[in-house]
Amino acid sequence: MSFGVRNKDSVVVLAGKGRGKRGKVMRLSNDGRRAFVEGVNMMQRRVRRTRQNPQGGTVEQETSIHISNLALFCDKCQKGTRFRKRLLEDGTKVRSCSKCGNDQNVLT
Repeated sequence: MSFGVRNKDSVVVLAGKGRGKRGKVMRLSNDGRRAFVEGVNMMQRRVRRTRQNPQGGTVEQETSIHISNLALFCDKCQKGTRFRKRLLEDGTKVRSCSKCGNDQNVLT
């Protein structure tokens, strides 16, 4: 099932405590319904002292956010919008903004 959000997409958070924040999708969960967005939905985790981390202490890291709470960010409109899939004359598929028609990255 495709939700339209991929790795390295710029997104805007629509709902939750991070509403209005922008960031890039770092990775998707295994089922593809949750995304990890950099700088959004941060949590503190306590880390034990190890050889790799001799200091220990707390580390801030991103937690997942549901895809339904994200919208793709259009560079031309400067806001989160819906996107449509469009077929160009040469046969390549492109995501285009539904409001301004700005073409985003090419789909495979």
